[in-house]
Parts: sequence; C-alpha cells; structure tokens
Amino acid sequence: MAETIRIGTRGSALALWQAHYVAGLLQSGGLATEIVTIETKGDRILDRSLAKIGSKGIFTAELEDALHSGRVDIAVHSAKDLQSELPPDLRLIAFTEREIASDVLVSLHPGILLTDGQPWRIGTSSTRRVAMLRHFYPHLVPTDMRGNLQTRMRKLHENHCDAMILAYAGVHRMKYDAHIAAHLPTETFTPAVGQGSVAVEASVKLAADKSEKIRALVNHVPTETCLRAERAFLRELEGGCSIPVFGLAGFDVSEAESPVSASGGTFSFSGDTISLHAGIVSLDGTQLIHRTLSGNTSEPETLGIRMAEEILAAGGAQILRDIEGR
Repeated sequence: MAETIRIGTRGSALALWQAHYVAGLLQSGGLATEIVTIETKGDRILDRSLAKIGSKGIFTAELEDALHSGRVDIAVHSAKDLQSELPPDLRLIAFTEREIASDVLVSLHPGILLTDGQPWRIGTSSTRRVAMLRHFYPHLVPTDMRGNLQTRMRKLHENHCDAMILAYAGVHRMKYDAHIAAHLPTETFTPAVGQGSVAVEASVKLAADKSEKIRALVNHVPTETCLRAERAFLRELEGGCSIPVFGLAGFDVSEAESPVSASGGTFSFSGDTISLHAGIVSLDGTQLIHRTLSGNTSEPETLGIRMAEEILAAGGAQILRDIEGR
C-alpha cells in the first residue's frame, strides 16, 4: 500500500479547498493523502487588525510546528500568507499554477464604483489595500474586516460595509463571482507577493523521493519562477502581511507568441524574460514608490533583489523606518 501524505492546513473553507486541491494533484499520481486541520493564531484572534497582532507567522506558525514534529508531511498555505523568511529546517517545494492574481471589489451593490465620489465603506484587513485606497481613492472609508471569507460575506450582508476588496482567487474558488463589482487593475492596484498561488512547505528531513514526487505532481514551473522573483523582493525588504508592499511578476510577451491569461494579466509561458512590477506605499497613502524591471528566467531572485535595492534607494527605506516607528 502506498504511503499516505499527511497534509496540514488551516480549517477555513478556502484553506480546505486548497488542501483538497493539492490532495487531488497528489492522488492523480497514485499517492494516498490525509488532511490534518490545524488552527493558527490568525484564526483565533479576530478582534485586532493584522498589523497590531504582528505579521510574522500569523497564519503559518502552528502548521510549521506540525512539520517540525513530523505530525504532517507537508503544509499547504496561500502563498501570499507566507513570511518572507522560513525557518532554516523548512523549505518550499512546490507552487500550484497561479489563478488570476488581481484584487476584486465585492459588493451587494452591482453598480458601485470606487471612482464615483461616494464615501463608500470598504472592508479589508490588509494594510496594503488600506494604504492603496488612501492613495488612489482618498474619499473612501477603509473599514477593518477580519475573519474567513464566509464570515466577511456575512458581515457584508449585515451592512458592516458597502463593499470589500478581496483576492479574486479566493472569491472565485468559493463561488462568490456573482458579487464581483469590479476587477482592480494590477498595473496600479498591484496585489500582494504570491497572491493567487498555493504553496507547499515541507521539512528538509522529508525523504528526498517523497519530496520529488510531490514536487513533480504539484509544482507549476512558470508560477514558481515568478514567485521566486517576488519573494526575493519581499525578503530583501523584510516585509510581511502587515507591511504595505506589493509585487507581481509575469512572463514577457512577444508579438509572435500566443499569450496565456495568468497573474492578473496576459503573458506567455515561453521565453526567457520575466518582468516584475513591485513597490511600497506609506501607511497614510501619501507616498507610493513602484518600478517595473525585467530579468532572465534563470535568475528570478536576482531580479527581485535588484528591485528591492531600487525601491529602498528611491525612498522605500524611509517608508519602512516610519512604519517600524509606529
């Protein structure tokens, strides 16, 4: 009988969707799976904003403890929830093919517009989204909105806010597409690093043959290349989910190529060049620094590091110091 791969996951409906999605990929290759549900700090503490709790490991620490103890073989995370630095004895072995990475406006008012001048209350728990709202749409009223997606949708129905900004991937996977009022352009409202992909984390002690089999069945190489660039950028800035940093990489398109929709834009999975659009915005939204750089697909981390150096030199370092001071 094949050895069972124990998959650690948070218990929300979306997290379980991700775990079962990875399980399905493993089962397609003949591996048996078991889902192990683990509650995290971020699931327990819902009465404070992410920034006040502290972002490091808020949705991952307990899952990583289970990896350390051997209770699970792999842990499945939303890639955007991962801290920039992993413990030295853990590693990321796979990234699933990325869903459209953009943020979306979700509302019960289908005609709502962020640009109509109305002081709509916009629900979000993300410091990045709050800062971007303050920068692009200062007339809007950011409203803290914690909880899993189903809880947030309930709060929307209870009129806690007029609309919410959420990742398209989660909204789509939970079948709330009918409530999408607008897709926010990634060129301006750039998503969080890793948004749209599911990451698989494992201990360095996981048997090599098992790790290689999991990677072969789950990993999507073009997505991994993009996320390696994005995560290198995030790591150099020492950013997390309480820091308003953003980044989105994609493969460049030539006129002769047939583009494929992914990462919130249109690009090809062929070629040897990727572009990274990334930056940082101050908490009050008054300063937004961003750049677009290109690099070779063989060195995505180099591209991410170069991006971080440019953003820091352009004023990002001072924004980070101001955030740390608060």
